[in-house]
Amino acid sequence: MSLSSILLRLKFAHPREYAKFQEELRSWNSDKERAKKTGDKKLSAQLKKQEKRISQIQTKMMKGSLINMVVTLALFFAIWQVLSSYLLNKTVAYAPFFIPYITVESGPFYEMPFFFWYLICSFFSSTLLQRVFGMGVGMGLQPQTTK
Repeated sequence: MSLSSILLRLKFAHPREYAKFQEELRSWNSDKERAKKTGDKKLSAQLKKQEKRISQIQTKMMKGSLINMVVTLALFFAIWQVLSSYLLNKTVAYAPFFIPYITVESGPFYEMPFFFWYLICSFFSSTLLQRVFGMGVGMGLQPQTTK
């Protein structure tokens, strides 16, 4: 699921373009705040001219996000239905230690139901894949630092 979500994000949201748009929006918003605080009429007029472009950028960003969300949710519900029909009331993993509200004691190990196993695996796999692809939680690319 995580891999498909990241690949969809790369396909529909164009992370490099998204990051550039975010920077442009950030700059426009800071200029707008500065014009509001200082009462600069000339800067306000310039920003007013840019409003249409800013609106188009926001629409484009939202479209990519919406497509990604809808397709990811559809995939999630389809896969969840198939997996849960086979595994919902079964133990799919054992934990070496007790996790309150998640595991059930069963001999030397603790049984973990499918729902919690999926939740934990999904969290860790998505974190790992986001780092591999250089993406953060948001849609844009995260700056990579080298030492």
